Order: sequence, then structure tokens, then C-alpha cells
Amino acid sequence: MISLNFSPLVPEYALWALGVITALLAVVAVISRGALALIRALALALVLLALANPSLVQEEREKVKGIVAIVVDRSTSQTLGDRSAMTDRVRDELQRRFGSLTDIEPRFIDVPDGQGDDGTRLFTALSNSLVDVPPDRLAGIVMITDGVVHDIPASLEALGFKAPLHALITGHPDERDRQIKLIEAPRFGIVGKEQTIRAEVQERGGTGSAMLIVRRDGQVFAQQRIRTDTPFSLAVKIDHGGPNVIELEVEGLPNELTLTNNRAVITVEGIREKLRVLLVSGEPHAGERTWRNLLKSDANVDLVHFTILRPPEKQDGTPINELSLIAFPYRELFQNKIKEFDLIIFDRYANQSAVLPAGYFDNIARYVAEGGAVLIAAGPEFTSYGSLAQTSLASIIPGRPDGRILEEPYKARLTSPGMRHPVTRDLPGSETNPPTWGEWLRIIGAQVQSGSTLMSGAGDLPLLVLRREEKGRVALLLSDHAWLWARGYREGGPHLDLLRRLAHWLMKEPALEEEALRASSRGQTIRIERQTMQDLADPVTLTAPSGTQRSLQLSPERPGLFSASVESPELGLHTLRSGNLVAFVSLGPANPRELADVFSNTELLRPVATATGGSVRRVADGNGITVPRLVTMRSGSRFAGSDWIGFKMSDSAVVRGVSVFPVALGFLGLVLLLGSTLAAWVIEGRRRSS
Repeated sequence: MISLNFSPLVPEYALWALGVITALLAVVAVISRGALALIRALALALVLLALANPSLVQEEREKVKGIVAIVVDRSTSQTLGDRSAMTDRVRDELQRRFGSLTDIEPRFIDVPDGQGDDGTRLFTALSNSLVDVPPDRLAGIVMITDGVVHDIPASLEALGFKAPLHALITGHPDERDRQIKLIEAPRFGIVGKEQTIRAEVQERGGTGSAMLIVRRDGQVFAQQRIRTDTPFSLAVKIDHGGPNVIELEVEGLPNELTLTNNRAVITVEGIREKLRVLLVSGEPHAGERTWRNLLKSDANVDLVHFTILRPPEKQDGTPINELSLIAFPYRELFQNKIKEFDLIIFDRYANQSAVLPAGYFDNIARYVAEGGAVLIAAGPEFTSYGSLAQTSLASIIPGRPDGRILEEPYKARLTSPGMRHPVTRDLPGSETNPPTWGEWLRIIGAQVQSGSTLMSGAGDLPLLVLRREEKGRVALLLSDHAWLWARGYREGGPHLDLLRRLAHWLMKEPALEEEALRASSRGQTIRIERQTMQDLADPVTLTAPSGTQRSLQLSPERPGLFSASVESPELGLHTLRSGNLVAFVSLGPANPRELADVFSNTELLRPVATATGGSVRRVADGNGITVPRLVTMRSGSRFAGSDWIGFKMSDSAVVRGVSVFPVALGFLGLVLLLGSTLAAWVIEGRRRSS
């Protein structure tokens, strides 16, 4: 391609001024001297042309290929049914066909799930991938997707290009699916009270009703048949403090698209109004206030404390109206209101004087079996005739006194189970042997009949024993010298850690469970923790949102605690199971946007495709998968037909080389200038001679 180019030797305004002056002089000369002056004007024009510095420019151009972006949707919804296989087949066929089009350069763009809960963002990925492509080189866009796209531009102007957009939709028009949609889901609840969950089972191609299964912390507690596409309410009791995981699951349909969205999970944080503790102290002793001070310092504990100062048989003649003591309200505490307490503590209590009638011990044993908790902090009275071990509580107390009372200095030590149990594991000072805490001076001998011994004392006698009794819990502390740690005797010890953990384990604090499965997430990484009293932890089965499962082996982290970390490419709720334990962890939201609408859709992309002259069509038909023919077009407003899709080609080219040939400089310019001057001189000479 050859073109004429000017590169003036003087500023452009000066060249224009000289041109005007030259034109005026030429006009004056023609008027005064006739046509002969035109020869002189020609010479001046040649001078101006030389100053304009014209040149012939020859460009060597190479036509460039048009670019077609093929955007491949790899989001979670594209893994449902046979969509993934469809996508791969269409992609491979397009790659083969574009290979035979010599004037098109295909650019494949795989788009995974968006970050967080952004859903499918094909247009964002498209824009990021075409930043280096001039607009006139873009011949078209092909999207292989299920049609559920969450960043479709609102207008053609917002689209950012004018090339035709073609959407090839995977999936089938007759897809069937059920899903649970949460309408109201409480985040917090008072322990022991009910919370209401409102939800709806939505379906396409269903039966009008479905069986709903409700689980709490992995255990089924309700089943009912409900009507679909109709909101329903469900009352759920908050069983304990901390996370209460409520799982709703609805039965699937035959040939259902996916079972992943057939369940929804709500985590309700259980909050206790107040932990009610009843502390019953026997005869006063040096450590009596240790338990009281500990429990009163906890703002979440409502403490009721009674000390038995005057047994019933004591008669000293003092008139009743002069006594400042009150009668022990055993009927109110141990019959009428016993279920209102989360924990009952007997601190050096002996029933020698029948302060508490024998029948009420049966109530206490029943209270424990139904989910209550009892702590016995024993002293010398535990070996006496009035010992609690001589009452009907003997059936739930984990040890029986053997009559020994050892009074000698000793350091409490963690047993092998104690190193694993969350109540005593990692107690400050326990990391060395012997421990760095102070000594106790007394221990009560007992034979442990059930439960786990976590600490031992002098003569390797059991010091702290924990036991589960049906739904409740019992702890036996076989010394009344914990107060020595509180007073700093021989540098003291971690009395707050030990006694607070002990009390909260009895009141079923989830973080202190001996057998627990926990999971947390960071990015796409799932961290799994398994607390166990066993030597080895059982494998954990991880179920991804798509239903794929894998078994994970956990590694010991410290005694009683095993862990593992694993990467998961899927967003959504993951389920972990180990034996009877279950845990949930969510990567992104628990009920992700990608699975909120799982049906393939041809209508969402149709407005923007039509505006660009493109098309939307399904690739699946009765005969299998059909990929339209590819056609290149130079012009037109419609780039699609019944069995073809078109791409808009342009005349874009890149310059590979440039050759410049000056016209007014050099020998040619000099010849023209001298020729015009000589011609003017010859003509004027002839006129004068004639």
C-alpha cells in the first residue's frame, strides 16, 4: 500500500503563511505581467513543495486473524448430571472445527467458581482475558454453560464489545430436582428453649409431597411428610451451649439432577441464660471458700450456696427466734427445683445427722441419670459412717472409700488418660516431670469402680475421677486441699484452670468433650481435629457438596488430639463423619449461590445474545449432542441460523515494514526547481527579443 506523506521542514503555520504570500504575489504578477508570471509562480510553488517535504510511503501489511473467545463454564452447577461430559465434548468439537478455519484464532477460557459466593462470573473472566485484544479483532464469543450466569451485563453498552455472542447450553429441558429453601433460620437460642425454623421444599417434576428428616448434631430426632412448594415451620429445642447443628434433609426424586441441595444446615449458637449451681458445704474448713470464690467470679454462673452449720440433733436451749440460721430447704432444692440446677456440688458433705432425708438421694441419682451433674469434693468425712458413699448415691459415685486417709506432701500427677482428657490436658505446669505446681497434703483412699482417673496423688492413689452416668455426669475429687494452690502454697498451682474446666465439663461444655470431631476452614483448606481418649483416631470420611467421598487418616498432634488438613476444590457444605461423630464445615456459604438454582436456562443469556446478533441454543437433542457449524462473515446484523453460528471478520492488519521515498528533496527536487526557473528565463528572453 502506497500513500503520500508530508513532513514539513518549517513549522506548519509558517508553511501556510508562505503559501498565502505566494498566492497573492502570483495573482499580482499575473495581473501586471500577464500569463508569463505563472511560470514564476510555479517556481515559487515548487519551493513551497520542497519545504513541505513530501514523500511516498509504502507499507508492508499482513492481515491478522480474528479472535474468537470460547468461554467454558467450570462452575459447580456444571458438574451436575451429565453437564460436565457435555461440556468436554462440545469443547473438543469446537477446538477441532476452529482448527480448520485459517482466519480465526480461538482462545479458550476456563472459568471456575467465583470467589466467596459470587456464583458463575463468565463475563468478568471474559473481560480479564481480552484486555490485550483490540475491539476490531474480536470476531465473536462462544459460551459453553448451563445458562445460569450471575454477572450478565444490564445493557449492550455495559457489555464492552460488539462481536456476536453465542451461548451453547448444556443440560436438558426436562430436568427434575428438589431443594430446601430456608426462609427463617435463627442464629442464636437459649439452651432448653425452642427455636422455630421456617423453610420450604421446592421441586420441579415432583410428586407434591416429600419426607423430611431432621437431625440435631448428626442424630435423627424428627421425621415428617410435608407438602412441597409450601412453607412449613419446625420447632427445635436447643440442647446445649455452643453450636447446635440442625440438618434438614428431604428425600430425593427418581433421576433427580442432584441431591446436594436436598439438605440445608443451620447452626444455632446455644446460649445459657445462667448456669445454675447448687453448692452444699459440710462442716467449715480452710478451703470452703475456694469453690464459692471460683463460682462467684464467673458472671455466667448463678450460685446458690448452703453451709450446714447446725445439725438437726443439736439442742443447746437457744430459742428459735434468736437463731440467725435458716432451716435447710431440702424439699425445695432436691425435689421441687432440682431440675433447675445444672450442677450440684457437695463440698466435704456428710449425712451423719440425716440433714438430707434418704429419699432425696434417690432424686439426686435420678437427676443425674436424666442429664444433671454432681461433683463430690471429698475430705475425711468420705470415709465416715455418714459418707455419701453410704447413701443411694453410691450407684453413681465412681469410687468407694477404702478407709485410708493419707496425710503427707505429694504432687498431683496426670495419669495417661489425664494427659488426653481436655479437662486436665495442657494444665500449666504439667509439661515437666515432676510437675512444677505446689504440693497437696491430704488424699482420701478409694477404689475406683468406674469412670476415668485423670489425676493421681500420694501412693499412686486416684485423685480425680470422672464418670458418665446415662445422660448425666459425676466427678469425684478425693482431696480437700485444692485451696493450697489457690493460697500459693509452695508456689501454688493452676486451681482456676482445673476447677473451672472440671465444672464446665460437668455442665457439658462442648469444647471439653472427650470424644469430639471438629472442623474449620481457611480459604479452600479444611482443618480437621479429632479429640479422643483412644490410642489411635478412627479415619474421618469427608463428603463434599457434590457427594464425592474420601477417607482421611489423622496424625497425632498431642496426647488425645489428632488432626489433618486437606484441600477441597468445591464450595459449599462439607460433612465429616468418624464413627457416631459428625461435623460440618463450609467453604464459602453453607448453602451456596451456585446451587440455589440448578436448572439449565436458555433465557437468561438470550437478551444480550440477541442484542449482539448472536444466538442461544441447547447442545443436547434427541439424537445426542449437536454442535452448530462455524461460519465467517464480513458484514450483516444477524450472525446465526438454525444450524450455524457466525463470526464477524474485519480487515485488521499489522504493518510489517515501511519504505519512504522523498519527492521534493534530492536530485528530483533540484531538477524541478531549476527546470521551472530556466523555463521562466527562456520565455522572458524571447519576449524581449521579439
